[in-house]
Amino acid sequence: MVLVTTASVLFLNLLLGFKEVEPHEQGLVYYGFDNSNDKPEKFFFEEVEPYSEIKFRNIVRQAYDYSCGSAALTTILQHYLGRNFQERQVMEGLLHYGENERIVERRGFSMLDMKRLVTALGFPAGGFRAEMQDLIDLDHPAIVPIQYSGFKHFVVVKTVKDDRVFIADPSKGNLTFTIDRFKEAWDQNVLFVVFPGDTKPVDGLELREEDLRFIDEQTLSLQAFQEYPDYFDMRQWRVQNEIERLKNNSPEDIANGAPTVENTTKTLHYRRN
Repeated sequence: MVLVTTASVLFLNLLLGFKEVEPHEQGLVYYGFDNSNDKPEKFFFEEVEPYSEIKFRNIVRQAYDYSCGSAALTTILQHYLGRNFQERQVMEGLLHYGENERIVERRGFSMLDMKRLVTALGFPAGGFRAEMQDLIDLDHPAIVPIQYSGFKHFVVVKTVKDDRVFIADPSKGNLTFTIDRFKEAWDQNVLFVVFPGDTKPVDGLELREEDLRFIDEQTLSLQAFQEYPDYFDMRQWRVQNEIERLKNNSPEDIANGAPTVENTTKTLHYRRN
């Protein structure tokens, strides 16, 4: 009887201790702090922007695998020229003013198709062959063809800054390339520019502070090592121990395909808990 009563009391205390969990508003991150001393726990919240929205901020995502050109042009029209077009409308315009048979044949749009459409909309535009310095000096966003794994793909180059090329990619979002990497991908060194003419450009494609927060892998590794030295020490020791294990493979094992490591310093590390 006593055991039943005790169990009932414990169950009641647990039940009363439960808190009803209410869903938080999307985009808010809550932090809880235990003040101890029997004081109620405090909560703070901070509004954050979802990564998916940051990644595709002011970019029109391509609806089809072949529509990178129309999505790139729609990005320019919306976020640089302030024209509220949707990609489907731009695709219809490209089909109307472009070379229909060629579009169907190559399953995509060309810079000539783009020029015909934006000219009909009243914007001066043109395709140009350029060097990297021309792109650096350019004060307008440009649509540029690049090579992705053997496939041609249109992206918008927003600007070049600090030896980085800032790109609005209709497929992958906001990206940065090093100049050397971009030069490797840039197809035939051509670009397409839509000039605003008498239209005042909007700032949708201008760089923001967060766009400049790129960091190379070496710097990232150094900062992580400074923040978590114990973790990286253990990781280095594991690497050294694995190298030593591979070096201890017998000639027979190596002949049968076992891995080996030669010409390394023999250093074993052990850590006591």
